[in-house]
Amino acid sequence: MTGHSEEEATSQSMKEGREKRVSFPPDEQMVSDFVERRAELQEDIILAYKQSCEKHHVKPNPKALDQLKQITCVTDRARCFDLSGEKLDYCSCESLEEILKSVQFDFISLQGAELEENGASSLLDMFLYYESATHLDVSSNSGMGFSGWLSLSHLLRQSGCLWRLDACNMPMVDYAAQALSKALLTSRLTVLHLENTCLSGKPLFTLGMPSTHHSLERHVDPFDILGPLGRPPHSSQRDAQLLIIAIDRLSYMTSFVVALCQSSSAHIPRTRTKHLGALKRNVALQELYLCENNLNGYQDSMQLGDLLKYNSTLKTLDLSNNTMCDSGLEEICDALSSQKTGLRTLILSNNHITHLGMSHLQNILPRLKTLETLNLGKNILENRGIHTLKESLMINRSLLQLGLASTGITCEGAVTLAEILAESPQIQRLDVRQNQVLAGGLMALALALKINRSLIRLDLDQHLKEEKVSCQLYPILII
Repeated sequence: MTGHSEEEATSQSMKEGREKRVSFPPDEQMVSDFVERRAELQEDIILAYKQSCEKHHVKPNPKALDQLKQITCVTDRARCFDLSGEKLDYCSCESLEEILKSVQFDFISLQGAELEENGASSLLDMFLYYESATHLDVSSNSGMGFSGWLSLSHLLRQSGCLWRLDACNMPMVDYAAQALSKALLTSRLTVLHLENTCLSGKPLFTLGMPSTHHSLERHVDPFDILGPLGRPPHSSQRDAQLLIIAIDRLSYMTSFVVALCQSSSAHIPRTRTKHLGALKRNVALQELYLCENNLNGYQDSMQLGDLLKYNSTLKTLDLSNNTMCDSGLEEICDALSSQKTGLRTLILSNNHITHLGMSHLQNILPRLKTLETLNLGKNILENRGIHTLKESLMINRSLLQLGLASTGITCEGAVTLAEILAESPQIQRLDVRQNQVLAGGLMALALALKINRSLIRLDLDQHLKEEKVSCQLYPILII
């Protein structure tokens, strides 16, 4: 009887289970609901932007509107907000606030946007308040003026998310160098691009100088002046912050004028300075790009040498397309010899370096423990320079990539490189393009590749010069 009751209970339970139903909305409805929500989000932002443009009496930027239509989510950062080449006057910059209120971006490009002083200052203050970008490009905006650079300095010092700045193709005038120097003392930037900014001489010296603007070294909470009233409502937070920035700016201007008057008659010392400046004291910057600045092998190389001596966090230094010469290389090598941990990538291509400068590298390469990439391309090293480096390259155990493109190497130099490859257990890439390496040199490299077990890339010219290589040899050279 008991077993019969259990069977009836089980049967009843199965019937009840079969009667239960789980239903889902049709797929069409689910997809359309997502699309509708996304469309509503886009329309809200676009509408707010158009209303802001109307308020400021400017036309909505077509390039900005096209990018707003691609935004699908405001909880995560959008990939890019590209306004490069778009002329942005003050009112155009102000109208963009409605976008910045709603969306944050990984990358904002203002390259060549013809920013003028007030517009640049306003827009950069917005970037700070809304934490708008992690990577910012303000290159080719020579009209930013004093206020623009001061706002950029505030942004660099106070932003909690900005990790890369590109400020290329515009002259680094005195007030710009002063503002950037101040910012680098406390900035969280890890990557800084200053290509083609006329840094040679006083601007580079200013970046390495300790800041004299002590009134700006305090860290002020923008809401401390509100006293017992506490923080203002959200609608007035930015106004309060801008008030503090204005006060700070006035203090800066006073001290800046004094410093500028003092520095106008000052000269760059020809002897090595003993102070630690902004770049030397910076503990966040890891990559510094100073290409095409006409940096010389005298005062400029001294400043860079001191930077490498005292800064242990910098990992990449790109000095390509300057005029460091052999004397500048000597300063760099002297600084590297004192490093225990530090630089991993050093780019010195096209710096008027000759085979004579290789003696300085020869002395330090065996002692370097961290340098992984060395690019000496477009310098007149010739076969003599490669021969000078031969023993030290064989001893070195850190170097992974060596760039020797367009260095005047012939088959003799290629044979020397083949000997280095045969002995090196770690080198992974070698670039010998744009050299006079003919069949004999290629054959030596091919034989070395049979012995070497680390090389994964060998860069050669696609079209061999003068002599033709056997069809059996060239496939061996393709890594």
